[in-house]
Amino acid sequence: MAFGPAGWWPAQTPFEVCLGAILVQNTAWPNVERALAGLRARGLLEPAALASLPQAELAELLRPAGTFNVKARRVRAWLEFLHQDFGGRVENLAGVPLGELRPRLLQVHGLGPESADAILLYAVGHPVFVVDAYTTRIFARLGLARRQAGYDELQAFITSRLPEDAGLFNDYHAQLVRLAKEHCRVRPRCATCPLEGVCLRRGVPMR
Repeated sequence: MAFGPAGWWPAQTPFEVCLGAILVQNTAWPNVERALAGLRARGLLEPAALASLPQAELAELLRPAGTFNVKARRVRAWLEFLHQDFGGRVENLAGVPLGELRPRLLQVHGLGPESADAILLYAVGHPVFVVDAYTTRIFARLGLARRQAGYDELQAFITSRLPEDAGLFNDYHAQLVRLAKEHCRVRPRCATCPLEGVCLRRGVPMR
């Protein structure tokens, strides 16, 4: 392995994982880190504290993460779901089978497949592979998947070829994230990429 174990996801608690999975939608992770740092400094990184905030104040605190009014509504929906169905504790989700829990998460306002699966894998520990834009880009360039492949199609392709193991899925996804950020960028750095010898470079402009 070129990079070594990744130790991903960057969070201190399961609840922080969930919050990060919502806030990272349509923004870069450093913006999420700024929002989380602000909440942590105010002692607000726990469900009851966040739920007690007026909506306008919650939105203002989430401003660093972008589209803060939209994300405030999504965070509020998550908090209500967590309180009503799981006593306000992310740890209680672990007692629900994956086949039942994932559909329930997808019914929460603002949780799409990627966000729901990030919560399932990184906060709850279920063996679910998280597919993101980095995954799609890398597998398309390798010639292993269509660039137009949908979320479920690419997720099934990957999980059918790996042991069903949450720790493996965790690190595998983290390796893809790092590969995409350091090498397989929109303008790729193929010469230094650890997969340079096996990549078909599909969709990469020839120089």
